[in-house]
Amino acid sequence: MGDTRSSRLPDATQRTRAVIGEVLALWLVTLVVIRLVVQLSDGLQSIWPPLEIVLAIVPILFMYGPVWLCNWRGVDSYDYPLALPAFNDREAWRGPLLLSAGVIAFVTVPWLLGYHWWQTTLFGHELSCGQTSNWFVSCTWPADGMLKLIGYHLFFVAIPEEFFYRGYIQSRLDEIFEPTWKLFGATIGPSLLITSFIFAIGHSVVVVQWWHIFIFVPSLVFGWMRARTDGIVAGALFHAWCNITVSTLDAWYGLTVPPG
Repeated sequence: MGDTRSSRLPDATQRTRAVIGEVLALWLVTLVVIRLVVQLSDGLQSIWPPLEIVLAIVPILFMYGPVWLCNWRGVDSYDYPLALPAFNDREAWRGPLLLSAGVIAFVTVPWLLGYHWWQTTLFGHELSCGQTSNWFVSCTWPADGMLKLIGYHLFFVAIPEEFFYRGYIQSRLDEIFEPTWKLFGATIGPSLLITSFIFAIGHSVVVVQWWHIFIFVPSLVFGWMRARTDGIVAGALFHAWCNITVSTLDAWYGLTVPPG
């Protein structure tokens, strides 16, 4: 028995190191390329604003990087949740929609209260919303409009990032770190923590911001939703909602340029 275990240990250790190395290489190369794309876009925009379209490379890298890696490994990318259900598949969308709606309902009030305290008490910002003569509340909204904001964060940010981090990286790490922890109907493991950590740090690889480390917290929810539903739709919907809410609140508290 002892000889069998000792003979199997090196293979398991080698595989663990190989998977971790593969994941970190995919993560670092993708993020470095994205940083170069962002810097290129900033430079081109100063010459001719329409050339900002090069940023479309970012979601392509997030979505197809794992697919290319699967092809290189000789495995089927459909073994991982790297696809969305057909839009007419109501049953496939129903569960993720209900789960994301439930999570949103649960976190909205504490989120709004916490954000208000954060901006007013710590940073001295004031809410720019006020009551009009018609008894309606008027607020400063994001400059690009809500429809564009929703489309951008859902299709350009949330879905591609969930493909990359939860669809592939968390799933791949689950293969070497077996999920055994039960939490609210989901079975999770160390891969949830590892993925959330590199998800938070990855934002600063592209553009350094001191608050990026706090992204670790919502990332835990994205990863739990991936484990709960065995897909990335619920996490992508909640991810988009988080980004849209923050962008809207930033406008309400005067942290972004209002529409001219």
